[in-house]
Amino acid sequence: GQSIHANGTKLYSARIIPFKGSWIEFATDINNVMYAYIDRKKKLPVTTLLRAIGFESDKEILEIFNLAEEHKVSKTNIKKLVGRKLAARVLKTWVEDFVDEDTGEVVSIERNEVILDRETVIESEHVDMIVDSGTKTILLHKDDSTLSDYAIIYNTLQKDPCNSEKEAVIYIYRQLRNAEPPDEATARDVIDKLFFSDKRYDLGEVGRYRINKKLGLNTEMNVKILTREDIIKIIGYLIELINSKTDIDDIDHLSNRRVRTVGEQLYAQFGVGLARMARTIRERMNVRDNEVFTPVDLINSKTLSSVINSFFGTNQLSQFMDQTNPLAEMTHKRRMSALGPGGLSRERAGFEVRDVHYTHYGRLCPIETPEGPNIGLISSLCVYAKINNLGFIETPYLKVKDSKVDFTEDGIIWLSAEEEEEKMIAQANAPLLKDGHFENARAKCRYEADYPFEEVSKVDLMDVAPNQIASIAASLIPFLEHDDA
Repeated sequence: GQSIHANGTKLYSARIIPFKGSWIEFATDINNVMYAYIDRKKKLPVTTLLRAIGFESDKEILEIFNLAEEHKVSKTNIKKLVGRKLAARVLKTWVEDFVDEDTGEVVSIERNEVILDRETVIESEHVDMIVDSGTKTILLHKDDSTLSDYAIIYNTLQKDPCNSEKEAVIYIYRQLRNAEPPDEATARDVIDKLFFSDKRYDLGEVGRYRINKKLGLNTEMNVKILTREDIIKIIGYLIELINSKTDIDDIDHLSNRRVRTVGEQLYAQFGVGLARMARTIRERMNVRDNEVFTPVDLINSKTLSSVINSFFGTNQLSQFMDQTNPLAEMTHKRRMSALGPGGLSRERAGFEVRDVHYTHYGRLCPIETPEGPNIGLISSLCVYAKINNLGFIETPYLKVKDSKVDFTEDGIIWLSAEEEEEKMIAQANAPLLKDGHFENARAKCRYEADYPFEEVSKVDLMDVAPNQIASIAASLIPFLEHDDA
């Protein structure tokens, strides 16, 4: 997304909302530094996070984005490089041994000292300093135009307090827990548990699908945790966004919204009920020491059934079915609501949410929605719409190849809002010849939010029926096309 700071700077952000686990948000600030926010409260420079997940040195971080060139350290080499800017710090590293007073063991600690900071222009007096520091190679900025795009990475490195993976891990632990970590392993474990543990973090199937689609990855669908690649790609995408190379997501686009069916919500409630039941069983087993007991003594099914009863009885969306006639019944069963648990509230819903979006075509009916405070929040599924296994609404189209409509069985495809992007779609009542070719050289089409009059050779798909746009109830109204609204 994008927000505008009081002084007019555009700030960009990318947020990953998992099915369960910690939220992580990458955002820029007015000084053009990128931060990662964990659970919306703990803030750390992105490069610190990168170090903690294994890109330890400045060199590795710059190499991810292919930003720096490496030069071997020797007097003759460095004299040639006078006047160039350093991309990474020149560090002097040494190991100190000291005796742990409690255990009497000799512990060695790695120490770093900054000899020259980043962005320093190399001058002749620096040559000896670099050679004496004992570093094998130094990193310099590349001389090309992509650098200005990646300025944010350099700015973030400047703000980054850490120089190694260990420092980064400890820094993040301090940020999260407001305490010193007992040892490095504990600190590392905390970070692993945040985003890289199956138990604590789950993107869900839809989450993984969306991340793969958005970032062009081919990660297996069963990888439900974040990977290093995901994080790098997201940072890369955010940098593209800052440089206006891509667009922000449209929150009202139906590819960014999914339907939670009754079954899915019940499944979640059932999980809650089972967890409660398991807890009571454990408690009862702890209370009774090695007596002989039967399952009946331990298991109280009331906990589970009460959760299910309250789901059907007191849930905001649980309604008494309108059964005056078969049509009323069917309409009620096909209703979609943006209200309820995990959704919006009437007061908070703005104008954009209620508005008709071009992706509603053939999915959600633009006509059948209540007048009054709920307008646009409650809508109806269109005549041919169906919901796929990920919860996205699909609508059918006929394939068109070389300006000929395919009326065979294989000619019908169901597309979600995302798959329909960038397709030229002809109207259902476009005049056709007997063999399925278009009668005229141009046809009236729909392309995303536009209605161009396009050559038939460019048409990809065709609507299935003229009433595809309306819900079942609305499509039964005679002469609906004469409506003045």
